[in-house]
Parts: sequence; C-alpha cells; structure tokens
Amino acid sequence: MKNINSYDYDIAVIGGGHAGIEAALAGARLGSKVILFTMSLDSVGNMPCNPSIGGTGKGHLVFEIDALGGEMGKAADEVMLQCRMLNLSKGPAVRSLRFQADRKKYQTLMKQILENTPNLDIYQAEITEILFEFDCSENKKYAKGVKTRTDGIYKTKTVIIAGGTYLNSNIIIGETSVENGPDSLSRSSFLAENLRQNGINMMRFKTGTPARVHADTIDYSQLEIQGGDEKITHFSSDTSPDRHLNFAQKYCYIAYTNEETHRIIRENLHRSPMYSGKIHGTGARYCPSIEDKVVRFTDKERHPIFVEPMGEDTKEMYLQGFSTSMPIDVQEKIVRSIKGFENIKIMRSAYAIEYDCCDPLQLKHTLEFRDIENLFGAGQFNGTSGYEEAAAQGLIAGINAALKSQKKALFTLNRTTSYIGMLIDDLVTKGTNEPYRVMTSRTEYRLILRQDNAGERLMRYGCELGLVSKERYKKLLLELEQIDREIARTVKQTVYATNEVNDVLKANNSTEISVNVKLIDLLRRPELNYENLKEIDINRPDLPENIFDRAMIKIQYDGYIKKQQFEINRHKKLEGRKLGDDIDYSTFKGLRIEAIQKLIKHKPESIGEAAQISGISPADITALIINLDRKQ
Repeated sequence: MKNINSYDYDIAVIGGGHAGIEAALAGARLGSKVILFTMSLDSVGNMPCNPSIGGTGKGHLVFEIDALGGEMGKAADEVMLQCRMLNLSKGPAVRSLRFQADRKKYQTLMKQILENTPNLDIYQAEITEILFEFDCSENKKYAKGVKTRTDGIYKTKTVIIAGGTYLNSNIIIGETSVENGPDSLSRSSFLAENLRQNGINMMRFKTGTPARVHADTIDYSQLEIQGGDEKITHFSSDTSPDRHLNFAQKYCYIAYTNEETHRIIRENLHRSPMYSGKIHGTGARYCPSIEDKVVRFTDKERHPIFVEPMGEDTKEMYLQGFSTSMPIDVQEKIVRSIKGFENIKIMRSAYAIEYDCCDPLQLKHTLEFRDIENLFGAGQFNGTSGYEEAAAQGLIAGINAALKSQKKALFTLNRTTSYIGMLIDDLVTKGTNEPYRVMTSRTEYRLILRQDNAGERLMRYGCELGLVSKERYKKLLLELEQIDREIARTVKQTVYATNEVNDVLKANNSTEISVNVKLIDLLRRPELNYENLKEIDINRPDLPENIFDRAMIKIQYDGYIKKQQFEINRHKKLEGRKLGDDIDYSTFKGLRIEAIQKLIKHKPESIGEAAQISGISPADITALIINLDRKQ
C-alpha cells in the first residue's frame, strides 16, 4: 500500500501510559519535537490496576521523578483522595508515601498537560513497525522512524517504545481468552513481531487486575476503617504546603477472607487458568492472585482485602488483594463469602493479562538498545511492573532520546545516587524473569537514598538538564542551608541540668542529666525529638516543620549515614580502577561462569566498564575486586 503521509520529528514515543507521558514531556521540554502515539486518546494516563501512586519503594521513585523535573508527583498531589505514609513506625529509610488517587481526574489532568506542552503532538494510532536502517560500513542498525497501521510514515531521529501491557496482550477470565489490552481496550497486534524479526529478544509476562465493585453494596460496618494521615505530605516540592488544608480525605477499608473463602477457591482450582495451564506468562511474585495465596500460604487463616475508592465521582471500589483469573461465577462466590460482601455487586470482573515485553539485558543504562542505535525502551515493555517504575524509566528514556537527537552526551544515574539508578542497573545488568518491582530492600544504600532527600540528591541534575527551574533549585539550596544552620545551632546550644529539664526528660522516659549537655546530645536519643523538647528549647528559630524533620534525621542517623557515604565513595573510586588485558579471569574464585565468559570476551578496561556489561551483577563486581586485591 502506498504511504499516505510522511512527517518529521525528533522523537516518536509509542504508548500513552505513565512511561510514555514522562518520556514525551521530558523530550519536548528539552526542546525536541515529539510525537506521542497512543491506541486511544481516552486511555492516556490510564490506571488499569489500582488508582494509587507511591507505596513501599515506589514512593521513593515518585520523589526522585519530581526532583528531576518529571510530572507524576505534581499530578498525584492534585488528584489525591487519601494520603498515608507507610512504615512510620520504622526508620526514615523505609518510610514511603502512598496516595489513593482519583483515576479519571489523573487521566484528564495528564492529557491536558500533554495537549498544552509546546513541541509535543499526541496522535491516536497503532504503531505496527519500527523503521530500521542498517549501515554496512559501521555494521550497525538504526531506528529511523515508525509506521502506523494505516500506513502513515513518521521519520524520527529517535524512537521510544513504552507499549505497557498492550503488545500481543490477552485478557483471561476462566476458560475465556480475549485478544484485548487492559480494560478491554484494543491491543497492539503487530509491533512485537516486527521487533522479533529485527533481532530483539522478547519475553511473555503476566499481571492481573482485581475486581471492581459497587460501593453501595458493601456493608462497611463489618469492615475495618483505614483512614488517611492527619498530616498530609506532598510528593512535589512545587506543591503548596497549604494545598490540602481542611481537605476531607476518603476512607479506605479492610476486609478479610475466611475458611469458607479458601474452601471455594480450593474446590475450583481446576477452573483457574493459572493451574489449568491456560496462562503461560510469568507473573509477579510480589502480587500473587488470591488463589495463589491460598495454595502457597496454607498456614494463613485469612488474607486482607483492601477496599479503596476509584474516584470522587464514581461508585466503583477497588478490591486490592483480590487479583484472580477465576471464572466470573466463581469470582462472585468467592467475594460474597467475605464478611461485609454478602450482597456485593461486581461492576468489573477481575482478570489476568498476558503480554509481550523485551529482555532488558539488551539495554544500556541510558535505556537505549545496545545493538540498535536511536531505539529506547521504557516501562513495562522493559519487564517491570507498576506505574512508578514505568514513569521513572520514561523520564530517563525521554531525556536521553532528546539528548541523542540533539547530539549531546547522554544521561545516566547509578545505583549509589537513586532508586531510579538502582532500578535501571538491576534491569540492564541482572535482567528479570518476572515483572520487576522496586522495593527498599533492593538497594545497598537505602539510608542515603531516602524520600526526604531526593531533591538534595537529584535536583542539581534536573536543573542542569533544564527540566527544573533555577528558582526552584535555589529554593532547595536555601532549605539545605537552613538545615545545616539548625544542626549547627544544636551543636552549640547548651541544655542546663535543671529540674525543669529533667522533668521533661522523665516525662519522655529519658535518662535525667546531672551535668550540662548540648542540645544535639539529647536529640540523638531515640525517645526524644524536636516536638517533646520544645519546652526547654528556648532559642528554637521559626522554621518550617519539614526543616526540623530533616535535621532530626541527619542528627539521629549521622553515624550510619557517614558509614554508607564512605561505602559509596569507595564504590565510586573502584569504578575507575583499571583492568589489564592480561588478566586470567578463569582463575578468579567466586565469579560465576557466565561472568568469567563475558569478562574474557569483552575485555573491559576498568571496573566501571565491567559493571556495564550485560549480565555482570554487583555480586560479580564484588568478587572481581576481591580477587584483584588478593592478586596485588
């Protein structure tokens, strides 16, 4: 068929989900001419699973996206229904902010932002092919554009694939399998095969979406109430602290499965596509289906089901924890066996979805394909799960596609600087055999990589790139100065051993003092803080609460932070350590056979280069360093 049109752009973004949005916005804001393709303009920014932003580890990503100039945090602040800081009883390293968000308002807001961004066009079309060119003289393949299903040709300098779970996707409920994408939207039927034909290794993954039910058919008196935090924290430092003053947060609720629920599930396992062999894709271990929980955790008498609102203007409630692909009649029996759900009406059935994605070992840390110039991957296409992981990758891919199209040096983050760096490093060095999700336990430096200091760690990069304004960065620097001055004040200020002081200490179960001490010595005690010492801290300056909070973290964890910073500095030095051509890696102990083979093949010149080789893990690098030290 004759090509009916041809347009020129710097960047083509395939997909209008969370990865595609951040990629398109970053590229356009950096001055590149961008076109974003989506299967449906009505699904831009869709949350086909739980309409929430943040969570354990994921909240860290959103703070980092915001610090680099991304959009997700600001949008989440605007459409928040409920705010909860997770792990508050634990240390600051694992505290993670989570918002229940208004699904439709989030979609509408993100679409408006895209529509009003200069240099950016959005277009509804299915991309069926990436246009490739092979340069025989350089022995390299290049991405040169895209082709739509209606034969539209778009010539571009770079291409970003952010296809989410739409590539060759199947919706599976019981014995029924339908060739659709999430929420029964059309799937992408041709692009995955085009990628395979051009040498890209593809994988088959699976995820699931729980049932949505009618709010008025729930007996809430039988459920536990889960309210939001009294103190609302925002993801974006650009959001006004007064944004949610006197805001009435939505309630969430908790229900529990029971022995009857588990009996119904066990008796119907033969009808579950997971156990009948109908599902072939690999699912996420950290988000198992309800039938998988019952089979794997036989010692558990019950499992929680979190009942969460989908938005201000809908009766739909989301049953977090009730992911299943059971037939519809079985789903109804299961859910109605739960206390409080006896008369419940399902509005959208739970389903499993299988889809194609790429093996991320084919990617560089820039998210560009190693063997194909100008082609980038982002989001669930790279084997991850979750909106936040997708958005983080989309932002990095968009930045680098813009830099590449402008012939500038590309941008990377390493695992010592950020959760984003860790996420990408894990993907491109270790790969993944299941949908990958970020968790605080995955990083070696989590006390350094906290939510509260994301701006301190990353906003300089956002400003240098041009995604964060100089005014916003100056505001951050002022805050950091205030924190340093406040810590310096606590070092100098003397607290006298008076009866009044000791009364305050006794009231807070803290040891009394018999000699004068510095204020910082009291603040280092785990049972004390700025709030319960305010009566005796007479010279305290008038500062925003978050300045005291962040100063407190630095004071109480100073020793641990310095220790981790020492390890990070040591890691950075080792990255530049040179490797000779005459090293016999086969004699090194503790190195995996795969690592030995790849080191012999690639002959890296430094530890840093070795770490960049696909398949070489951080554990391999540690073993390599130990062997080099022994040899010397």
